This record gives sequence, C-alpha cells and structure tokens, in this order.
Amino acid sequence: MKFGGLQKTSLIDFPGKVSSVLFSVGCNLRCPFCHNGRLIVDPKPPFLSDEDALKVLRSRKKYVDAVVVTGGEPAMNSDLPDFVRKLKGEGFSVKLDTNGFYPKVLKECLPSLDYVAIDIKTSLKKYSLMGAHDTSSLLTSIKMLIEGSVDYEFRCTVVPTIVTVEDILKMGETVKGAKRFAFQQFVPGGTLDKNFNNLKPYPAEVIRSFVEIMKKYVGEVVLRI
Repeated sequence: MKFGGLQKTSLIDFPGKVSSVLFSVGCNLRCPFCHNGRLIVDPKPPFLSDEDALKVLRSRKKYVDAVVVTGGEPAMNSDLPDFVRKLKGEGFSVKLDTNGFYPKVLKECLPSLDYVAIDIKTSLKKYSLMGAHDTSSLLTSIKMLIEGSVDYEFRCTVVPTIVTVEDILKMGETVKGAKRFAFQQFVPGGTLDKNFNNLKPYPAEVIRSFVEIMKKYVGEVVLRI
C-alpha cells in the first residue's frame, strides 16, 4: 500500500481512543463534496509505503494506542488485509473507514479490525451523483457489519442537495436494524467540485430533525456538529 499522508495524533477519529490516521490514495467514487481531492485525483508524491508507515507508528506507540486507516478508499487495495494484520500484530487497535464498495476486502480485514465506519452518502438511487450506478456491493458490506461481531457505525455527512429528508427516510430503510448511525456536519471549502465550496451547511436544528428520523431505524444515533 501507499499513503498520501499521516496524522500523528487524533482525539476524534477513533471513538474513545487516541489514534494516528493514515490516508490512502485513490478512490472509486467522485463525491463532489469531498475534501480529500488531492488524494483521489492524480495524487502526487511523496508517498509513504506501508513499511515506512509502520516505522513511524512504532515510534508513536507511547502516544497513541490505535490506528485509523482512511482515504481515499483503503479497500481498493488488495493488500489492505495484510497491512491491518500487521497493525494488529504491533498491538494497535485498528479502525477502517470505507465507502463499503469492496466487501470481499472488508471481509478479509474484519478479523484484524476493532471498529469499522462505512459512509452512507445518501439514498441508494442518488449514488449516481458520486459516480456509482450499482450499489449492490455496498448493501453486502452493510449486511456484513449488521450481522457481524466487529463494532461499527454507519455515518453520513449531511450535504444540502445531496441529503434531504426524503433521502434520510430511504437511508434509514437501508441500514434498518443497525447498531449505530452518525451524522456529521458538512464544512464548505476545498471541495472536489468547486460548486460546493460556498454551499451553506444545514442549520443544527435541521440535522437534529434528521437524528429523530434515524432513531426509528437504528439502535443509537450520534450527532457530530
């Protein structure tokens, strides 16, 4: 694997843990509101190899107890399962952030993971806005987590026009029976599509109304605004 960045310390990316965050390069989706465009479209070196990343993480052991692998889309890499096994072997708790479109790789990773976060961008029919016209693989990953034993959350960045009340209802049906769902505020600026740079985020009360809807479908709803 190769990584486009490493955040040495984070207090927010892994619930309840101090973590380092690795950012993989490349993604199968093109979300117009993405803030990591430099990792997705023609990423530029220098890159960090998996072995170099492990060396840095070993040196951080006295400061962090967990590693988050995010992107881009980490599960695009067939060697991700081997890498997370190495992280687990080093004694780290491991969290994977993924868009859910690579269920086979996710399944291989699960024995080495302590937490998984799958992004639910919007209702399934609107995934075409992100460049995905077949969401069957996402549904497979959702089912895998709901029926599995690894701790997880589904999460949504509430982007106006991408996520509406009608979408929330459909998303609730998609993840019905899930353990946990998290809503995150959209922050304009630096987006892949420049038309989203100045898009006004939803007011807090609108997002809280989304929370009330989602409570009907899942066990716990987390609000991160």
